[in-house]
Amino acid sequence: MSPTQAFARGRGFSVKKLISKAAILVTVGIVFGWVYAWASPRVFPREVRAGFGFGLAHGALMPMALPSLIMGKEVEIYAANNSGRAYKLGYIVGINLCGLVFFGSAFWRPAKGPSRENSRLRSEIT
Repeated sequence: MSPTQAFARGRGFSVKKLISKAAILVTVGIVFGWVYAWASPRVFPREVRAGFGFGLAHGALMPMALPSLIMGKEVEIYAANNSGRAYKLGYIVGINLCGLVFFGSAFWRPAKGPSRENSRLRSEIT
């Protein structure tokens, strides 16, 4: 492949790829909104004082509230009736675990076979 072919190939974003990415984004938004609507009544009880466990659930669900908020729905993302420090710690842990799962699965890929650096080091040792 010549350098001009490689440049032209990596230069643009095809319309088909753009439509595919937009469809995936809309589908993920709909799924997140559905999951949040299903889970919200179960994890936001009215009469219970929220502790660490509810904080963990609320923190994990909070990023999923974005599609509903964008669509104009008023959704809960934090319990006003909470136990204080334990709830807040659970909330923070929930947000971070959700981020770890999302970004870990979206961007982390295991290495395929030994790296060049390891191969070079092994050959120098022997």
